[in-house]
Amino acid sequence: MASDELDMSKSNPNRLSLQQPSLPWRMSSSLAMGLTAALSRGFLYGLNSVEVVGLDRFLELLDKRKDVENRQRGLITVSNHISVLDDPVIWGVLPLRYAFNPSNHRWGLGAHDICFKNKLIGSYFYAGQVLPTHRSQHSPHGGLFQPTIPQAIRLLSSPPFPTPLSEASGGRHDDNDDVSDPFSAGELTFTTTGTDRYVAPSTYARNRHSWVHVFPEACVHQHPRMLLRYFKWGVSRLILESEPMPDVVPMFVDGTQRIMSEDRTFPRFLPRFPVKFRVAFGELLDAEKTFGDLRARWRDLVRRDGGRLAMGELTDELKYGKEAVDLRIEVARRVREEVLKVRRTLGYPDDDEPGFELAETWAREPSKDRFKSNVDDSLVNKRE
Repeated sequence: MASDELDMSKSNPNRLSLQQPSLPWRMSSSLAMGLTAALSRGFLYGLNSVEVVGLDRFLELLDKRKDVENRQRGLITVSNHISVLDDPVIWGVLPLRYAFNPSNHRWGLGAHDICFKNKLIGSYFYAGQVLPTHRSQHSPHGGLFQPTIPQAIRLLSSPPFPTPLSEASGGRHDDNDDVSDPFSAGELTFTTTGTDRYVAPSTYARNRHSWVHVFPEACVHQHPRMLLRYFKWGVSRLILESEPMPDVVPMFVDGTQRIMSEDRTFPRFLPRFPVKFRVAFGELLDAEKTFGDLRARWRDLVRRDGGRLAMGELTDELKYGKEAVDLRIEVARRVREEVLKVRRTLGYPDDDEPGFELAETWAREPSKDRFKSNVDDSLVNKRE
């Protein structure tokens, strides 16, 4: 660790001791994100037709979050997933001044088997604020409770990390609770397999109340009418367990499925152009109105479970109990509905299919990497 990473904050006892990564790391991250955004922006606006809805209000939100010290909550953006190029191409619509400021840019969840297949590629993606995420179809380390999810929850929150509900405070949150927390106690890394090791980004105060982007469909899904699959429950964990409740902005993307269509032929690795690319940023949700009742039920469930755990860590009952599962299903359903509302702003009809929001609807699909779905005739790629 560089010495500037170990400076203690003497003025605020509640501030995490590690303020920011080393200068070389910050420079590497800014360069990786900035150059990637410049290429994405050049490709979009130089070779394609671009339409962006709601960009001004989204930039206004980002501008309000620029001062890290004054952020009050994290930010979750959530969208459909129609191409392996969705991230980073969609962020090419942001002016470049945002790209070179990683502390006010998105953290993403990237497939470990793609983004972290070797040290060189993994270093690039990690510098680009992508968290290594295992997918159950490709790794025994995948699933809803893998270590990356607590990292995302902590990034959306602010150190020090209290328990979800403190026993000592009778079920009330208290930032001064003495909590057994391996991160705030000085654990600077996390592992996703037991053998790999990554610096924990939530360790740094600079990353407090970060922005995390999620593709809850968790695989490329290309449907001719732009219908949605069910949303997986990782986004539910982020909304239920982060403190305080994060801001949520739904998005909808259209066009990258033509840039990298799943039925493209040789040369398959090359993007196609020109296409019409559209992205819509929805309104900032009234998160309390949309999810407040579910978070209240979650907190009551945690209280009744009696667990005193570090943020992002759960007992078996909070992982697998029926009430916990039902809450995650409902959160994911509501998030999906908000993305569908944004879809309508791009002119798509309100034609969601009954049952498409449920995981069991899609359980009869084949266990392959690439296939044409026997549920909705979409092209699916679970490798991307």
